[in-house]
Amino acid sequence: MKYIGAHISVSGGVSNAPINANAIGAKAFALFTRNPSRWHSTAISDKEAEAFKHNCDLYGYTPQQILPHDSYLINLGAPDTEKLQKSRDAFLDEMNRCIQLGLTMLNFHPGSHLNLMNTDDCLDLIADSINSVLEKTSGVKAVIENTAGQGSNLGFSFAQIAHIIDRVDDKSRIGVCIDSCHAFAAGYDLSTPEGYEATWNEFSDTIGFNYLSGMHLNDTKKGLASKVDRHESLGKGMLGENFFKMLMADPRFDEIPLILETPNEELWAEEIKWLYSLT
Repeated sequence: MKYIGAHISVSGGVSNAPINANAIGAKAFALFTRNPSRWHSTAISDKEAEAFKHNCDLYGYTPQQILPHDSYLINLGAPDTEKLQKSRDAFLDEMNRCIQLGLTMLNFHPGSHLNLMNTDDCLDLIADSINSVLEKTSGVKAVIENTAGQGSNLGFSFAQIAHIIDRVDDKSRIGVCIDSCHAFAAGYDLSTPEGYEATWNEFSDTIGFNYLSGMHLNDTKKGLASKVDRHESLGKGMLGENFFKMLMADPRFDEIPLILETPNEELWAEEIKWLYSLT
């Protein structure tokens, strides 16, 4: 079973996310549980959390189908001590919000060295940050999202993600989300049958499908290995329709949330319907 959805608006409160997801025919969804561009956000009330859980039950969404995304400000590999602590505190808050909402995964970008430390030291620091937050929480898996490698962002290669996972103490609470646009921009050619198989063989050998917890399904405006993160609507970019046809026919991607972050929200219902027509 493919769980396809989109990153849904929480305007008016997180309890609206399941309603909005159902309205576009989604069987999965992502959401921000707090303002992604601020360090501090208003707490979720117990009433709102219960309404969220009620609406998830009403429309048939289980935690397995929901992939919340953390704040864009968080950098778990920040070289600056003060910014690192702010990031860890914000990540802990994100985790606790997931616990409050009954969710079991939190998707995040690993971090950036900002050209102030070497790659391996930054990857170790990211793993230390994850460990520090996992020790203070329970029941929520930290899901690393691969990046396009833009700027000084890390996590663009499967080897870098494996480096982080290797240093996380509780392997049962670490996972991976692969963004198709980011992977292509980082140099993984998912657009051809040969490149598709080579990519997933490398993923299997380097990380392992047991860690795959979700995907972001995006086409890309930029070319292979461009290191530029620019999402495009499905089939209208450099990946093209064939990648999505191959993925929808691939049982390795069953039972995980497959989330659209394509730029035109008005097309989401149509894109979800098209993807399901391929299964």
